[in-house]
This record gives sequence, structure tokens and C-alpha cells, in this order.
Amino acid sequence: MSHASSLARRNATVALFVISAATAALALAVGSLHAKSVSTSTTAVSSIEPSNAWLGKLKGKHRQFFDNPSPNGGIALVHVMNYYDTYNKAFGVKDVDVKAVLTFYGATTFYALNDAVWAKYKLGEFLDTTDPATGKPATANPWRSAPVILGMTLPSASIESLSSRGATLILCNNALSIFAGLLAQKRGLATNVVYEDLKANILPGIDLVPGMVIAVEQAQRAGLSYHRQ
Repeated sequence: MSHASSLARRNATVALFVISAATAALALAVGSLHAKSVSTSTTAVSSIEPSNAWLGKLKGKHRQFFDNPSPNGGIALVHVMNYYDTYNKAFGVKDVDVKAVLTFYGATTFYALNDAVWAKYKLGEFLDTTDPATGKPATANPWRSAPVILGMTLPSASIESLSSRGATLILCNNALSIFAGLLAQKRGLATNVVYEDLKANILPGIDLVPGMVIAVEQAQRAGLSYHRQ
């Protein structure tokens, strides 16, 4: 792909996110007045609050920030896997001395959530994400345990595998709020209820941060190299 094509694709992704944010802002303002509530018996309420706790995990001699606002077929997962594997095999560096930070925001926001909410809110349909095994909209998070990337099933590149190796995974609360509003509007639900439910179903090991716009700056100040996905 040419540099111009790549730049155009990234600009289109950013433009879509900005439009989505504007739409969600309206949904957040009027959602509670015009949407139906979800039964509390089926909706979780989270005690998780956005924080900077992830900054305390930035240990290791080799550290890189993988900025990943677009799914792009799961390539970012492979990049993080290769970051660890290459240091292991080519340089004899153990995982404990390697630190990758992978982001979830923009179009990757819902990939930080568990299978239960993927099924409950039909996120595969919402994101137009297909389960390669069935050819139908995904009803479980395709990145959680066995992502299919470039036609290959790669459990070693999954969120669970990368987390077990010490990668720090961070989810933007601003993005979660915005997309909760869009999802609530699409499903005819109350925005605040959907947001709390999604927040309660963040995958284990993923940190909720206040805003990715700040996290990128914080990572740079902490001395991490930057890798745009």
C-alpha cells in the first residue's frame, strides 16, 4: 500500500471517529429522556474507575507504545507478539525485560470487552465484524483467545496471551463513553446503563484510563518508543 493510500485510510478512520463522537454527544445528552432502561437483573454496575494505575506497570528495559485505534485485521496483536518474540529469540531478552503497551479506543474500543457483552449487545453486528468460522456477525470477542489474523488462527497473539506475557493493555474511558452512547442509541437503551454495563465487563488485565489523548503523552514522557498501528 502506498504512503498516500495509507494516509488516506488513517484520515478516514479519524474522520469517522470525530463524527461518531459528535453523534454520541447528542445521544449522551438526550438518551435518558428518550431511551428505555435495561433491567438491573441483567445489567452489571461497575466499581471500576478510570485511573493512571497503568503508569506503575511501565517497567522493563525495552518499552514501546502500540497505538491502535483501528482493528486493521488484528495486525497490532501480531506486532506486539513479534515485539516480545523477537527480543526473546534474536536478542536473548526475557519477557520480564520487555514492556509493550497496547491501546483500545476509536474503532477498537469494544475489543477490550468480554464475550458476554459481545453476545448481549450484538457487537459483531454493530461493528460489522464477522466470525470467520460461521461467516455471521461475531457473538464473542474475536481477539480474546484465538484471533484469526491474515487467515491464520493465532492464540499466541490473543489478548489473553499478550497480557500473560506482561503487556499492558489500556482502554480509553472517553471512547467507552462515546461508543456506549452510540450503542445505546442503536439498541434503544439508556446510555448511562449501557456504559455501566460495558465498564463492568472489561476483560481482566485491561486498565481503564481517563483519555487516550493523555495516555499517549504520558507514555512519551515515560520514555516509551511509539509505534502507530
